[in-house]
Amino acid sequence: MSKGVYKLDFSSSDDVRTPDKTRVETLTAGNAKVARLTVQPGWVWKDCVAPVVGTDSCQAHHLGVVQSGTLSVQHEDGSEETLTAGDVYECKPGHQAQAVGDEPCVMVEFDASTAGDYAKE
Repeated sequence: MSKGVYKLDFSSSDDVRTPDKTRVETLTAGNAKVARLTVQPGWVWKDCVAPVVGTDSCQAHHLGVVQSGTLSVQHEDGSEETLTAGDVYECKPGHQAQAVGDEPCVMVEFDASTAGDYAKE
């Protein structure tokens, strides 16, 4: 019989991916995947992740919360947002992003398909 309450820690991630200036750590929590994405200062999606995934813009759906740092996101529909600590966000496929400032941006994401596949070769 499984426990009714358990905890997980990203230090024991199921999978860790490290494209340029990027760290993606995933955990399986029951039937869901959760990911912690950390991007370093100077991180730009088109320079750091596009070479790994082979698309002109990010085609992943993101649903998460920013823990620290700042991320600027531009969508191909013309919408733009700057995300900071405490912001909950949804980014639909077709966007670009870059870290802003001198501090890493740390995000926790809850979209099961994205968490399992993001930045995978």
